[in-house]
Amino acid sequence: MSAMENTNSLRIGKPYAEIDNDILKPLETFPTKTWWIAFLVAASALGMFGIVLTYSFFKGLGIFGLNNPVSWGFYIINFVFWVGIGHAGTLISAILYLFRQKWRTSINRAAEAMTIFAVMTAAVFPLIHVGRPWFVYWIFPYPNERGPLWVNFRSPLLWDLFAISTYFIISLVFWYMGLVPDFANMRDRLERFKSKTKIGQLLLDVKKITLRVISLGWVGSAKTWHHYEKMVLILSALATPLVLSVHTIVSFDFATSVIPGWHATIFPPYFVAGAIYSGFAMVLTLMIIMRNVFKMEAYITMKHLENMGLVILVTGMMVSFAYTMEFVMAAYSASHNEQYVFLNRLTGPYAWAFWVMFTCNVVSPHFMWFKKLRTNITVLFIISIVVNIGMWFERFVIVVTSLHRDYLPSSWDMYIPTFYDYAMLIGSFGLFFTMFLLFVRSFPAIAVAEVKADEANEELAQHH
Repeated sequence: MSAMENTNSLRIGKPYAEIDNDILKPLETFPTKTWWIAFLVAASALGMFGIVLTYSFFKGLGIFGLNNPVSWGFYIINFVFWVGIGHAGTLISAILYLFRQKWRTSINRAAEAMTIFAVMTAAVFPLIHVGRPWFVYWIFPYPNERGPLWVNFRSPLLWDLFAISTYFIISLVFWYMGLVPDFANMRDRLERFKSKTKIGQLLLDVKKITLRVISLGWVGSAKTWHHYEKMVLILSALATPLVLSVHTIVSFDFATSVIPGWHATIFPPYFVAGAIYSGFAMVLTLMIIMRNVFKMEAYITMKHLENMGLVILVTGMMVSFAYTMEFVMAAYSASHNEQYVFLNRLTGPYAWAFWVMFTCNVVSPHFMWFKKLRTNITVLFIISIVVNIGMWFERFVIVVTSLHRDYLPSSWDMYIPTFYDYAMLIGSFGLFFTMFLLFVRSFPAIAVAEVKADEANEELAQHH
């Protein structure tokens, strides 16, 4: 069997020109009907997001299902969910690079883009919740003329600002620098093209000038590649601690409080494992769609998908262990308040949400034990979606069941989301997928230079 026919092989076995044509084809051809339908759906959801967001600025947060005990509701749930989605990109790019895992090559570009879009989506929710978003710059600690009005450095919400902005900047730089060799490749390919119309030629010239600027004068010499490799190594080393720190700090939003069900030392590692779990599930969803729509089977192979399935299995078992330990520690604590919160999760009015979370996050990853199932595209696709449904419900359970019944029964209340809450949830997916769909039409979704470098290394190894 040839390397091309073996679906588990990471070897592509194609000439470099053919690799260029395959990966850059979506950028150089008119969008397909499938892309337009997907874009229309995503843009409609984004439009709804914008309308509800604007309406909430005029009417206030009273349009949402918020009440006294549950004061953030869907917003904090969506915030933590989207920050978690953004974790897989940096993990694939940085940690797998440091461990020299070759299977990261075909999926790292889209995963990095996913990280940036997910963090941008997540940032919208705290922005709304500051009450007056036009004063959002007040949360930045800088010398100002506002006298004694200063940020609270002991607040986990301020730590979020530092952690997430740092994470976003590093991820953006990592993503952009990885694109530079491919921009140079696109620049060189575009020089051959000419348009028959004046407007077409003008647009082509603008595109050529843009690519010349953003490719930063890349020439592809040995010296250039040497500096590039060194830069990727440094950025990987900087980004790796962020994978652990960002969701650890997000978990401090809960863990540093005294609310039963939140005040737990297991939250930091539990949140990090959950973030990688949901992030890889989203990468898997996007990779399977890209693989089928753009006919990328030679580049996103079954081996890539299987490895992602194994990561989902491992992180799913970590999350399952964390769920178990939460109940064990509540029982061991002899705190009636703590014990009641976990009994309320199992049997209370939101028990349905807990059991949805349990089924999706604890039961579903165990299908990945079987090679026949983790190499089945349909099964992988379904599990990737199920896991993300479960991870959203996990945040729902953590937030709502801990808050709606706290220390004082007199302040208990039910959290009932309104139409506007659901609109913002669906709209956040619209924002994310609109950006991602524009990305796959504007940038190479697979790192062409890295794929060709791996191909050259494979050929060299075979000759020796």
